[in-house]
Amino acid sequence: MLWLHAFDNMMKSFFIGNKEIRLPIIQGGMGVGISLSGLASAVANEGGVGVISCAGLGLLYRQYHGDYLKNSIWGLKEEIRKSREKTQGIIGVNIMVALSNFSDMARTAISEKADIIFAGAGLPLDLPSYLTNDSKTLLVPIVSSARAAKLICEKWQANYNYLPDAIVVEGPKAGGHLGFKKEQIEDLNYSLEQLIPGVVAIAAQYGDKKKIPVIAAGGISTGEDIVRFMELGATGVQMGSIFVPTHECDASETFKQAYINSSKNDLMIIQSPVGMPGRAFVGEFIRSVNDGNEHPKSCPYHCLKTCNYKTSPYCIIKALYNASKGKMNKGYAFAGANAYLAEKISSVQEVIAKLKDEFVAAQQRIKAIHP
Repeated sequence: MLWLHAFDNMMKSFFIGNKEIRLPIIQGGMGVGISLSGLASAVANEGGVGVISCAGLGLLYRQYHGDYLKNSIWGLKEEIRKSREKTQGIIGVNIMVALSNFSDMARTAISEKADIIFAGAGLPLDLPSYLTNDSKTLLVPIVSSARAAKLICEKWQANYNYLPDAIVVEGPKAGGHLGFKKEQIEDLNYSLEQLIPGVVAIAAQYGDKKKIPVIAAGGISTGEDIVRFMELGATGVQMGSIFVPTHECDASETFKQAYINSSKNDLMIIQSPVGMPGRAFVGEFIRSVNDGNEHPKSCPYHCLKTCNYKTSPYCIIKALYNASKGKMNKGYAFAGANAYLAEKISSVQEVIAKLKDEFVAAQQRIKAIHP
């Protein structure tokens, strides 16, 4: 039991607002249908923050209504309800600012008493406006620069007298949509290691008003990574891809196997209809897109503010939905830069136990070098 005692002393809990995060790991929100109540509740039961992705819920719950946007509201309510049946832990909701129903999703998450909203893929400058007098939902923006963190803090404080309850800093090694230009993704000046200190400094400027923890995200895949980013000032980490090849992940087994069967060469940067670059596993569908064979003929969902089906190379919501259901020839899997390291399907508990062991080993190596 000695190592457990050591772990408790080293990977410390922290607070986001009034919520104690016993395990400083936030599970990244992954749509469409990758992180729902199953994965989120499993991570929450281990002491971390489980996160439901809002993206594409209208497709996953389309049996309830003929309207995609109304189905999205219903779906979010159902996923939060299912999570509450499975865990007493902390459940967050990830909402892309680029979603056309961003405001509906924010209001629904708040009315359903989600513990935290994580908002990225755009600047959530008006997010505090959806809070009500009796709401207890905490607000956490996802940014890719100190400049964006500063802007959000300034706007929220000036317009709503509110500061972020935490800030997630997502670097260019993340899976899914990236807040960087294509040429910046491999530029070390934009690496997460370079970004964290700047955002920590911004958060510190507001320390007399509110303690704002900074969460490192993007390509984090080992306990040693967690130690490294905490040494740079991060309070916790966000991890997404590492939880895909788990029994509790809500995606199909075929989707999970895409991670297991992949190599580093299978990852590539694609241009998403959202208007951002993204990291994904290349496959039959991506090759078909590159050949110009996937142009949508209509847009029945209107899921994204920035998407025009007449100029989009493909329908992203359909592609991600198809992949989550195992139709990999009709879609693709977003993935972080280290997602190819997955070797087998494990339980969430096993994944976190391994991270704990790696964290302790890394701390011990540091202590041996700097006693």
